[in-house]
Amino acid sequence: MNYRTVQAPTAVVMVRPHCFAVNPETGRDNAFQAQDPGQSPELVAQLAREEFDGCVDALIAAGVRVHVFDDFGQLDTPDSVFPNNWFSTHHGGRIAIYPMYAPSRRRERRGDVIELLKSVYRVQEVIDYSGLEHDNLFLEGTGAMVFDHLERVAYVASSHRADPVILERFCTAFGYEPMAFPTADAQGRPIYHTNVLMAIATEYALVCLAAISDDARRAEVAERLADSGRVVLDLGFDQVADFAGNAMELTGSDGRLLALSARAADALTPEQRAVIERSATLLPLPIPTIELAGGSVRCMLAGVHLTPR
Repeated sequence: MNYRTVQAPTAVVMVRPHCFAVNPETGRDNAFQAQDPGQSPELVAQLAREEFDGCVDALIAAGVRVHVFDDFGQLDTPDSVFPNNWFSTHHGGRIAIYPMYAPSRRRERRGDVIELLKSVYRVQEVIDYSGLEHDNLFLEGTGAMVFDHLERVAYVASSHRADPVILERFCTAFGYEPMAFPTADAQGRPIYHTNVLMAIATEYALVCLAAISDDARRAEVAERLADSGRVVLDLGFDQVADFAGNAMELTGSDGRLLALSARAADALTPEQRAVIERSATLLPLPIPTIELAGGSVRCMLAGVHLTPR
């Protein structure tokens, strides 16, 4: 693995949704979900699929390798377009499979994705934590954890989707330092996933510091990110609501890029854009229908941090 791509992988896994819908099961604690805009379920699913294909085309055009899997809806998996929650890949040939909070999301796990990764990349070990669902313990992948792969830190918004017992076990096995913190949105509600308020790139980090509700922990997170040599771009709650924190740095044919939704890109200030564009090319992707489900571009991308065979 080229050290220059440690934080920004050159490949991703994506899942094309054929039965996309806003999932009522996850809406109980995901304040980012929106009500159905009055369109038929068939039209919503079609629009989501068209948005997905536009994202794939744009990523491939930018030189990112995209492994696409289809979810034909044999199972009730309305959130399958967000595969980053059920597995993650790591340098050294390691894969983790995670326990999911919502029963419908547990059905998203599929062996063909893991087998593809094994066939194309060097995979030494797969650690499966999903059995901990039976004990009501959950850790939802790179939704719950935002990794600094360079400094080996896992930033985690504390919630029932990020159980501290599994977090400690995962971090011990995969060599990360856990850094958990409590959160509250502008209405005082806990934020369901870390990756809607934070994105860590090679030379900068997007983070809503105001969402960290403990003053001392907020200062520690800001200091830790700054000590890594990154420029800390502080997001406001309104920017988080527009998914500006749900972005992912990737490496394309012409260098680093930041994949994010068009809505998120529009929410950035000129100063924030200038910092990002000194390090990476912005790649805005229009996904208004998919964002109704409470996730954005980062949730759609399962980064491949593995060495090709």
